[in-house]
Amino acid sequence: MQKKQNKKQGAQGRQGERFISLLPCLIALTSGILMGLTVAPVGAWFLAWIALVPLWVLIVTSAKRKNQSPPAPSSPSAPPAFLWGIGYHSVALFWITGIHPMTWLGVPWLPSLLITLFCWGFISVLGGVFLSIWAAVIVRLNGQKPWLRILIGTAVWCGLESLWSAGPLWWSSLAYTQSPHNLVILHLGQLSGPNTVTAAIVAVNGLIAEGWTNHRDAESAERISSVSSAPLRFVNKYLVTATGLLITLHLIGFILYSRPIAQVPEAALKVGIVQGNIPNRLLRSSEGFRRAQENYTNGYLTLADQGVDAVLTPEGALPIFQRNLMETALVAAVKEKGVVAWIGAFGERGDSYTITLFTFNRKGEIVSRYDKSKLVPLGEYIPFEGILGGIIQRLSPLEAHQVPGSANQIFDTPFGRAIASICYESAFPEQFRRQAAAGGQFIVSSSNDAHYTASMPFQHHAQDIMRAIETDRWSARATNTGYSGFIDPHGRTLWISGYNTYETHAETIYRRQTQTLYVRWGDWLTPLLLISSGGAWLLIKLGHTKKISD
Repeated sequence: MQKKQNKKQGAQGRQGERFISLLPCLIALTSGILMGLTVAPVGAWFLAWIALVPLWVLIVTSAKRKNQSPPAPSSPSAPPAFLWGIGYHSVALFWITGIHPMTWLGVPWLPSLLITLFCWGFISVLGGVFLSIWAAVIVRLNGQKPWLRILIGTAVWCGLESLWSAGPLWWSSLAYTQSPHNLVILHLGQLSGPNTVTAAIVAVNGLIAEGWTNHRDAESAERISSVSSAPLRFVNKYLVTATGLLITLHLIGFILYSRPIAQVPEAALKVGIVQGNIPNRLLRSSEGFRRAQENYTNGYLTLADQGVDAVLTPEGALPIFQRNLMETALVAAVKEKGVVAWIGAFGERGDSYTITLFTFNRKGEIVSRYDKSKLVPLGEYIPFEGILGGIIQRLSPLEAHQVPGSANQIFDTPFGRAIASICYESAFPEQFRRQAAAGGQFIVSSSNDAHYTASMPFQHHAQDIMRAIETDRWSARATNTGYSGFIDPHGRTLWISGYNTYETHAETIYRRQTQTLYVRWGDWLTPLLLISSGGAWLLIKLGHTKKISD
């Protein structure tokens, strides 16, 4: 009887040990999921200021336990960080699964599911890898001053986001967790781009985490020494600093947010938007093309009669090549009404094609074009085609002949130079910054988000809000099925369309030639953080070496 009881207790003990060993991973995954809830459809943006704290505490405490003598049981830092990254990015980018099924593109149901899961899983795992690299750096800083961990942790996070955004797969910066709700803090983007907001979020989380670990260490020391340190429980310098930093950053953002926007009458531009609401499953059929012609032509005529200066249509509004555009009813309407139009269609480049926004002047002539330069991997081109091409072709009958536009395009219009963006490019702030620095006076954003659920186009609108704030420009955004809208330079949405609705709307925007610090100098904060944190670490290391030699 006693043996059975001991065996049972042993089994329960092993289960308890397994649970304890898994607990850090569960905590990290949960906190990553909480960070993912900051964006649409939940939009709990305030969680971003605390959702990184549990992971930071786990990494720091785990590193400290490893250095104890004898070493205390601990879990490695990489798995919790990896799970945090997967939790954040998989929840924030769950809308990717909305592209399934792609039967309207001729992709069978099962291959469609495999492609969708691969895309969603790959970018989630990539997020986990980046978090693991960041965690490895924090672990290496064990034994350093907490302020140095915060400085280097913030710098490395911004550096990793910059590295990731330089590639083709980018969307979920920590900065976009604050859009569209916290417009005040988003104005820090005018200083050095979205990494300014990211740095603020990481630094505040780091201070709270270091405050927590400092408090726990003080409690442990009190229990060991039996000396009360009660006053320290009420005053924690890291938590005080975190609070002060959070308030100060919001005050700076509020000052920028409160600046009046000059609305000079001669800079006014009345723009109309047509949201055609043609489902993608119909768009490539003869019936879909007929409806597209009808909806966009009628919308153009309605807006022209309202006295607009220009009409903006979505990405691929007319899914035909440039050579066929001149024969459409929409171009005929432009010639009749004499109102400038930006029409989304396909450009041609040899045997390949581009997704293009064409400018038609008052005579119905093409005077400029902008070719989409940031293509969606797998959806619009095959990355590493020499390696993956055969695999993708076996999964899908799609032919990938789309090519990107030049990275240094200029988009001149009858109203002056504009900042152009097509769909996925909204996630790449450098695209907008470069065009603003080259003289772009307003933003025209053309997109087709019809493949996805409503959370994706709302996140897309949130990205455009950030770009309008960073460049200090008015923005007109046209989509196929929603959300279309108009945004002012402070990120305020003047009008937003319904979802899966046919709509036309006109709004007055203003051309601007201001230049924010970000437009002038780019992301200067990230290299400054990396250099200053590296210099501080080196000075401390040299000082420590000198002390040992003395």
